[in-house]
Amino acid sequence: MHNAAFRALGMDWSYELLDVEPQELAAALQQLKAPDVAGANVTIPYKQTVMEFLDTIADEALRARAVNTIVGDGGRLGGFNTDIPAIRLAIEDAGVESRGANAVILGAGGAARATAQALEGAHLTFVARRPDEVDVPGKTVAWDDPSVASLTRSADVIVNATPLGRREEMPLRPAALPKEGAVIDLVYVKGGTPLVRKARSLGLRTADGWGVLLSQGAIAFQLWTGRTAPLEAMRETLQP
Repeated sequence: MHNAAFRALGMDWSYELLDVEPQELAAALQQLKAPDVAGANVTIPYKQTVMEFLDTIADEALRARAVNTIVGDGGRLGGFNTDIPAIRLAIEDAGVESRGANAVILGAGGAARATAQALEGAHLTFVARRPDEVDVPGKTVAWDDPSVASLTRSADVIVNATPLGRREEMPLRPAALPKEGAVIDLVYVKGGTPLVRKARSLGLRTADGWGVLLSQGAIAFQLWTGRTAPLEAMRETLQP
């Protein structure tokens, strides 16, 4: 996606994978301070861990306690969370007015906390494996809690912020989907995840991870380059 954007704008830049072991994280972040490095994306499991190595962190990323984008600036590293505005756009695209909405977020990690920031003014319930051990801005219930199905059926919006559902399994049974609400899945799979496909078949409003991926990438691109992202070139590369 980013390499396609660089080509479209005639920029002699490249976006590369840096596979980092936990014990190599500090050294890898030091590499980002080089003058010819504009920044990086951060993914699981380092979205929170990297924060201790950064010089500045944007307010929304601090509130979410998760950084997914690092920007280099003269040897200093700034942390941002481009997932938050991207998820906010997905929520709007799904026709959800977040203020006052009953929202159920599946998961309690960095993506779930970013989702909470995007759902400003909503009543939040998080479904977590170990609800007593998480720190999130809302009510928490366990996956095996009998109330989960009734919570999701009556929700105005459900957001899957877990990696579950990448193949044929769904994080929820079809009977637990909302009657009239929206379903947003942050997982991106060619043709849509099983959760998104089922929700669409029921006539529910949906947004999937492809749109979120494109939006957060475009925001990161602008942070790194100072230029508006060429969305069509990026979208064509991502075309599921």
